[in-house]
Amino acid sequence: MAASTSEVGRPSGDDRLYPARPIMAASVAVFRDGRVLLATRTKPPAADLWSLPGGLVEPGETLEEAALRELREEVGVEARIVGFAGHSEVIERDASDRVRVHFVVNAFAARWTGGEPATGPEAGAVRFVPPEAVAGLRTTKGLAGIVARAAALVRASEPRA
Repeated sequence: MAASTSEVGRPSGDDRLYPARPIMAASVAVFRDGRVLLATRTKPPAADLWSLPGGLVEPGETLEEAALRELREEVGVEARIVGFAGHSEVIERDASDRVRVHFVVNAFAARWTGGEPATGPEAGAVRFVPPEAVAGLRTTKGLAGIVARAAALVRASEPRA
């Protein structure tokens, strides 16, 4: 049976597929004791890859609010944002070269303030790792660079003696 399509020729049922425009998302690199919190994604795109907790920005939310909400919802952790670490884009095309997915993910650097990381429907595994270990993991594209920038922001935000 063929998939149904909307009136504009896009597959219906998931507005994340074949979007009319890029979809805005936010994530957060949370640091505790010099380590960054990573989670494996449970859903495509990037299923089973290590990444930062995050998700879609809801109407009326700032990027920072979305990043912190997603952090709480996905892994049960609270944090305080210290800066913007950069963005990445996830663009996938189908066999006909049509844009199947297009996410713009805005990543923040933060300090852990509470909660112990837990798995859930969107986070298959969670753990704190040294930032330099990220390059050796199967990760979402560009994660090592985002984590390195986030680590520098966290270090720069530490009180000076």
